[in-house]
Amino acid sequence: MNRFEGKTVLVTGGNSGIGLATAQAFAAEGARVVITGRDEASLAAARETLGANAIAIRNVTGTVAAARELAQRLADEHVRLDAVFVNAGIATFAPFTDIDEKAWDETFAINVKGPYFQIQSLAPLLNQGASIVLNGSINAHIGMPMSSVYAASKAALVSLAKTLSAELLPRGARVNVVSPGPIATPLHEKLGLVDDAAAQLQSQIPLGRFGKSSEVAATVLHLAAQESGFIVGTEIVIDGGMSQL
Repeated sequence: MNRFEGKTVLVTGGNSGIGLATAQAFAAEGARVVITGRDEASLAAARETLGANAIAIRNVTGTVAAARELAQRLADEHVRLDAVFVNAGIATFAPFTDIDEKAWDETFAINVKGPYFQIQSLAPLLNQGASIVLNGSINAHIGMPMSSVYAASKAALVSLAKTLSAELLPRGARVNVVSPGPIATPLHEKLGLVDDAAAQLQSQIPLGRFGKSSEVAATVLHLAAQESGFIVGTEIVIDGGMSQL
């Protein structure tokens, strides 16, 4: 299929993991893809996989200035957007008693403040019928120990999908959320989820395995395509049944 032929899409944090898999899926279906990330080397490598028309922009989410800078860069290059996957984020896991103000502020700046003002800044660049997909998490729902700040930030995104949908629908834009469970990405290795910890986590997934980035990407593309035009302000959980236990 070429559902995105002639379309332009933005994937924040598109240089690795779920973001890169989604950017590649969009490109495979004909889209011109813009990706952002903080690491120059991985951005360059990701751009090579996306084709000659792809754009890679270094942008560190979490501030109003960064959000406006990205929007201005796109406007200067006369980019209009048909879909946005707001994927860039941070995961901090620690006991409630160990969380300090710095960890709280950093998590909410990157996971909530950044996306909020990024969407605000990008709104003038959205084409009629554009789709915005936020990357949430099942941690917003399951009460997992050591996830208090991360889970709260992702719960805020689920709420944003509903309120921003109401505000952006007059502009012809839809907002939805995908909330993955455990997905096999480099992030899990950074968090130390290997060997026994990974096995314990996997045992909580009824499907018996970790998810794939490509499975999340497929859902993002569905929400970004016209076929899902009647889906608004909705959260789709992708967790192998984990949150149903």
